[in-house]
Amino acid sequence: MKFDDRSLVTRRSLLGGALSAAGLTVLGGTAARAADRPRAPRVLIATNEPWGTYHVAPLLSEARRLGWEVVQLVPDLSGIKPGDPVPVATPDRISEADLLVVTGAGDWPADCAARLPRLPMIASSLAYQLPVEAPRAAEFRGRLRAITASSPAEAKVFDDYLGTRHPITVVGSPQTDALPRYAPEPGTVLVVTSVTKSSQTGGSAPGTELLLAAAERLAQAGKHILVGLHPREDRSLWERYEISSVPTVQASARAEAAIGIPGTVFPVVAAVGVPLVGCTDPRLQIPGYLVSVCSHTITDADEAVTAVTQAKPASREVLYEAVGPIGGSARRLLKVWRKAGIRV
Repeated sequence: MKFDDRSLVTRRSLLGGALSAAGLTVLGGTAARAADRPRAPRVLIATNEPWGTYHVAPLLSEARRLGWEVVQLVPDLSGIKPGDPVPVATPDRISEADLLVVTGAGDWPADCAARLPRLPMIASSLAYQLPVEAPRAAEFRGRLRAITASSPAEAKVFDDYLGTRHPITVVGSPQTDALPRYAPEPGTVLVVTSVTKSSQTGGSAPGTELLLAAAERLAQAGKHILVGLHPREDRSLWERYEISSVPTVQASARAEAAIGIPGTVFPVVAAVGVPLVGCTDPRLQIPGYLVSVCSHTITDADEAVTAVTQAKPASREVLYEAVGPIGGSARRLLKVWRKAGIRV
């Protein structure tokens, strides 16, 4: 079985055309003669952010090691950037797969579950949710063969979100599998952005005005501002500062402290060893464990300099509760998927 060429996009898509002409196929990012081996196990992933492939990307290396195909389901290709390493496909072009993984219970994962009623299903939390039952969780939770979360705290939230009372396996965050060595540069502060404007890919988080003002106060105090952009953030808001050319977690290794709107990446940055300051807007709804890794929180930009100066790293106990076991997380996660849904 193959994907329709119009519905599958990878960074090797141009190469794929030449390979097909030579009687080859591209599976899991590597070329092989189609007749030389059976179809690789195929996992489909549906997320609350239909085009947000950045949560799936940390799984690719382990999937390739196992010889699996991991494919994110998308409504169409409009939100996929050229060169995105995560393979994507539309559900109507899938004729064969082994497992459906949903990372939330929003409209898109629920729609995918309804369109693929015979596939085994697992729910795996790859980004934070709120501890309130999602309106569409009841549509598919009876099909779930397993549930995973990164940490004990995230598991409690995910349980409430799905409306289940089933055991949840804590596997850690795949983002911790390749943490950088912490080597802070004097005077450098990492600004961890969120998303200013909602789009079809996902929603926004209040607090950007506070974070912008806090960054300005820190710059005025002589701090070097290094910006870790959320993949969907408006870059133009931050161009007066150094915008990191590497992902936020890798960039955090350079910072004496980090400040931002608490989100999924916060526990991972804390795991690097970086002291964190959270910008908390009254309109912001986030689970408490994301705030727990913060040394301080601020509601006024004038508090930023003092909070950053006094910030301390999170304790081991707080880190484990918020981020879970560190290292080997993708392997643990895919082990659960294999046991619950894939027969190889």
